[in-house]
Amino acid sequence: MMNCELLATCSALGYLEGDVYHKETDCLESVKDLIRYLRHEDDTRDIRQQLGAGQILQNDLLPIITQHGQDKPLYDACIRLMVNLTQPAMLCFGKIPEDPAFRHHFLQVMSHLQAYKEAFASERVFGVLSETLYNLLQLDWEQRQEEDNLLIERILLLVRNVLHVPANAHEEKNVDDDASVHDKLLWAIHMSGFDDLVKFLASAQSEQQWSMHVLEIISLMFRDQTPEALVSAGQARSVQEKQRDAEELDALRQKEQAQKRSRMFQRGTRHSRFGGAYVVQGLKSIGDKDVIYHRGIHNFKHYSHDTGKAVRRVPKKNQRAQESEDKRRSALNVRLFLREFCLDFLENCYNRLMYLVKENLIREQAQQHDETYYLWALSFFMAFNRGNGFRADLVSETVTIRAFHFIERNITNYYEMMLTDRKEATSWSRRMHLALKAYQELLQTVNEMDCSQDENIRQSSNVIKCNIFYLMEYREIFLTLLRKFDETRQPSSFLKDLVESTHLFLRMLERFCKGRKNLMVQVCRKKAKRKKARGQKKPTVETTPEDLEETWKMVEEELRATGFQVSGLTESIVPFDATSETPPEEQRAEAMVRVQDALLAKLGPEALGLLRAAREVWPEGDVFGSADVEPEEELELLKQILHANLPSNFFIILYIQGSLCFNRCLMSYRFANPNIVRPYLLLLKTYSKNTPHTNHCIARMLHRLAVDLKMEALLFQLSVFHLFNKILSDPAAAAYKELVTFAKYVLKRFFSLASENSKAFVELLFWKNVGAVREMTEGYSKDGYVSSLSCIPVVLPDIVETLLPLLSNSDRTRRQVVMQLVHMGLVDNAKEKGTRIVLWTEEQEQELQMLFEEYRDSDDVLGDILKKLTAKRSRARVVDKLLSMGLVSDRRELHKKRSRRAQGKSSGKGMVQSFYLKLLCHSKSVEFPRTTEDRDEDGFSQPVPLVPLMEENEEAMEKKSFQKLLRKLGIRAPANEQEIFWRIPAKMSPSQLRGAAAALSPRDEPTGGGEEPEGHGSPPREHEEGSASDEQRAQALRALLLARQRRHHSSEHAGMFKKKRFAKEFVGGKMQ
Repeated sequence: MMNCELLATCSALGYLEGDVYHKETDCLESVKDLIRYLRHEDDTRDIRQQLGAGQILQNDLLPIITQHGQDKPLYDACIRLMVNLTQPAMLCFGKIPEDPAFRHHFLQVMSHLQAYKEAFASERVFGVLSETLYNLLQLDWEQRQEEDNLLIERILLLVRNVLHVPANAHEEKNVDDDASVHDKLLWAIHMSGFDDLVKFLASAQSEQQWSMHVLEIISLMFRDQTPEALVSAGQARSVQEKQRDAEELDALRQKEQAQKRSRMFQRGTRHSRFGGAYVVQGLKSIGDKDVIYHRGIHNFKHYSHDTGKAVRRVPKKNQRAQESEDKRRSALNVRLFLREFCLDFLENCYNRLMYLVKENLIREQAQQHDETYYLWALSFFMAFNRGNGFRADLVSETVTIRAFHFIERNITNYYEMMLTDRKEATSWSRRMHLALKAYQELLQTVNEMDCSQDENIRQSSNVIKCNIFYLMEYREIFLTLLRKFDETRQPSSFLKDLVESTHLFLRMLERFCKGRKNLMVQVCRKKAKRKKARGQKKPTVETTPEDLEETWKMVEEELRATGFQVSGLTESIVPFDATSETPPEEQRAEAMVRVQDALLAKLGPEALGLLRAAREVWPEGDVFGSADVEPEEELELLKQILHANLPSNFFIILYIQGSLCFNRCLMSYRFANPNIVRPYLLLLKTYSKNTPHTNHCIARMLHRLAVDLKMEALLFQLSVFHLFNKILSDPAAAAYKELVTFAKYVLKRFFSLASENSKAFVELLFWKNVGAVREMTEGYSKDGYVSSLSCIPVVLPDIVETLLPLLSNSDRTRRQVVMQLVHMGLVDNAKEKGTRIVLWTEEQEQELQMLFEEYRDSDDVLGDILKKLTAKRSRARVVDKLLSMGLVSDRRELHKKRSRRAQGKSSGKGMVQSFYLKLLCHSKSVEFPRTTEDRDEDGFSQPVPLVPLMEENEEAMEKKSFQKLLRKLGIRAPANEQEIFWRIPAKMSPSQLRGAAAALSPRDEPTGGGEEPEGHGSPPREHEEGSASDEQRAQALRALLLARQRRHHSSEHAGMFKKKRFAKEFVGGKMQ
């Protein structure tokens, strides 16, 4: 019910008699009062709801502006009020309320807005608005007042608000080609000429301040449209469209016929009351007995233990993201009008408007999230241009590297915000989808430019492709989005566009790489890793002296024929890169290897040019020859380099000016990841609803992995096989020939592997990475591999590099050797490399056992062992070895023990000794003398606390006997609860402190038990000499024992050598 004051104000506006509206004398004041009321409404938007229920806009405001437009103050006030009333509900409430009461108010406001939109679908209303806007735009800037600019902006905002109102699907229930409320509104805009004013605002140089409003209005006008529908409006259907529709109809027909046949077969020959009961052998029920099936046997294939159970509710946070609003086909006359609008807009407005909007976005002169309108316009109009006889000049503003960079940056930002702002994750996901569609359209436009007849356009597209294929962020964006796809936040339409965009990008990359030996791409800067050759034969490198001599003759003749002249150097032979993180010394060695490789390839001029370039970079030491070297001396130097034994394959990755040699197989290999394969299979589950192109994109990616890369084991997973079974058993499987063929290929490969690998069926339960795929296909541990490793002597340097040339099978990689060492328990983990992979010899194990027996009763067993151990090891390795040898059962046994107190009495003088060594040593040597000096210098004193530093000190301080000693020395106990420590009292004089320190001097320390103290001169010296002699004897005994064990081991080694050699040759032959 309307408020009394509000009702009185509305009544004072005027009244409608027939089609004539009679305004009251205080109509203007009443409109201003309504604006004031709206300014002070509460959180439920009560004023807005009451005005909407009273239909003030339909019955009063619209008649006022159409019949009393000559009253400018009243007209301006009514426009201002209508802008406020048509404000989107989302802006009124901030977000969709979760509270039921506020949700009700939100829906009420939304229903009133939909009624407003229907009222605005009038040619007369938009005729008045168009006339007013036209008159204002006719004014020059000198004549235009501030009120005129405000009125222009308010009219644009009013149209924007009306177009923004969503359709009421429950009320309209329109089908395709039927006129909806939005279509009626667009037709009113067209008939009133307002669309021409919008195009004028977009193209006029003097009206560029309205660029953001114009773009927003245009995007809302085309909200329900698709570029393909507008391109085909009013035109005959193409052959491709007819063929595509026929294929879809044929697939539906086959599915319907298959369903009919299956229903016929399901009808039993007997009456339903005599269906019978069946025992399913091998299928257990709840108990131990077999399942009893009470239905017809023809329905058994649909049997499941879940039959009859309640459907488990999926938590809200785990539910799949909802799709956005579906597109619909508008009435034909509306589509024709919009098509003509698109043609005129592309011809006259697109480039200029997109430039102005981009500048506003870059300079942050737009409102928040206004970049979404830019992204939509880019994807929509470029798609329309591509479908309507592609012209590159119409969209030249957005076909640039800057556009790629802008979209890629927004995609990254949207993804980060989707992770951080979880409450608005759905909104950020929709914005990211818009950005992805814009990126996809850019790729399609560049791909279309490749097919152009104009050579300049093809060159422009080639430049763009060189940039997007070279820069890493453009190549990695699809990998990142696929790897991070989340079905709870991103709808399946996003995944569909992502898969199709990835397919397009890879297809463009394959065509770009075709005919090129290598493609230079940007990579993250990494230090090049050295890698020695493992005896692998290089087909282009001849190592025999005869071949080297023959090669040198050909190179020498070529150099003499050219007169030692070198043509222009290319970038690929620049010997030094100042921006690289590789040290100059390594780059110099790399240059030498490159000179040798050029000579081996019989490229004499290139080798000579590289030699001279390296000489200019590294003149010191005359490594590449002196500065005034003669041509004959250069020939001799090149001959020496050719015959030198330089390490080939010196670097795993060769960086050339921060770039990497790249090919399409390397890019496809990046997709061999279960986190990337899973989104493809998730989209494949809806294969019956996907378009043929989408299914082709999925099948092509899986084909790259399974066939091109020979990693079909990535798809050996139970859920994948369940999906393949569904495709193969589909009645309309004939419509999915590509998927059926691929599924059969994968299944055939699996069953072929299962005949060799008995664990293949267990592997179906897990997703596999590249390493697991290789283990599954090549074998977990080859026969003879362990024997080959076990018969190789162990050395302490880089153990893997030492093992590789000694293996009988030279095809083993470093990773395979490391993994086998881990499997055999010789190495803790595969991350240990180099000298950290250390094995224990028998002598070292015996030495460790002797040291443990010797120091097992000491306070620090591990520390003493580490000090005496001949081969240095880390604490962790020694502890692990002691545990593996069974010398200790728990790591805690090796922890450092507390210092043992003297046996017998644990109080009195024995406690004094312990505390003297740990506490009074500090307090006597630090606190007493320092306190004495301070009191001698300052002349005044204050209590000084005695702080126990170790646990033994605290235990001693708690003994009553020791506290008694402290009291005898004059140390004061804590006076109250606020004090914790004993203190040297302030009244003790310096002479008393010196006396207490002298009483606790080391010469008073008893030598043991209850004996009298002795002098401190000779006994300690004798004790030190005794301990030194004991240590020397222990070392001599260990050396003698190790010498005996070595002699014994050498005598056995002579007898076992033949057996080991025979076993090694036998195993090596078996592995080969």
